[in-house]
Amino acid sequence: MIIGVVLAGCGAQDGAEIHEAVITLLALDRAGAQVKIMAPDMDQFHVVNHYNGKTMESSRNILVEASRIARGNIVPVNTISVDEFDALIFPGGTGMAKNIFDYAMTGTDCTVINDVEQLIREVLEAGKPIGAICIAPVMVAKILQNMGRSGIVTGGCNQEITKDINAMGIATKEVGAGGIVIDKKNKIVSTPAYVEADSIKETAEGIEKLVIKVLKMINE
Repeated sequence: MIIGVVLAGCGAQDGAEIHEAVITLLALDRAGAQVKIMAPDMDQFHVVNHYNGKTMESSRNILVEASRIARGNIVPVNTISVDEFDALIFPGGTGMAKNIFDYAMTGTDCTVINDVEQLIREVLEAGKPIGAICIAPVMVAKILQNMGRSGIVTGGCNQEITKDINAMGIATKEVGAGGIVIDKKNKIVSTPAYVEADSIKETAEGIEKLVIKVLKMINE
């Protein structure tokens, strides 16, 4: 099995959430899956000093930053075809909702960058599983809306996120950090991770369940 993992950079506030990304990669490795890590080759929305939370007057490339987590084993997302993997997983992070789609700035009017939206559309049309972690379910909901599809994901127990997903015409189910929500029709598995988690242990519980279910769905 080859699983695609899309990263949004490196850092919870301006890129991929590092704990969520590493837990995902560890769970996949433990399950014996091969991974194909990818990221957009473009500048981040902005750069945040994670020590003090302030925006920095500099720019960084999403692919270059994500390569820190991937240890250099990464490719631009626009070079990957849906035929090259069996399932696709998106770790979250507030930075994802700035770099991969602009939900952090525009709310329900958000748009997903073209390369990622096209890839997700192709995955859904091919009937391959998708794992959406943390804020990523909002992105998947937006694409389902754009495709005119119904579906179900989780916004955790966060009322604002849940309301926004519902406004896109997508159903939601509240679960805690250790839970997953399964959309059998679209083969989407989602978990809230740090939307709800207070610790890396709680985050790991949901992500590990998500990975197991995504892998099982490949043959369903």
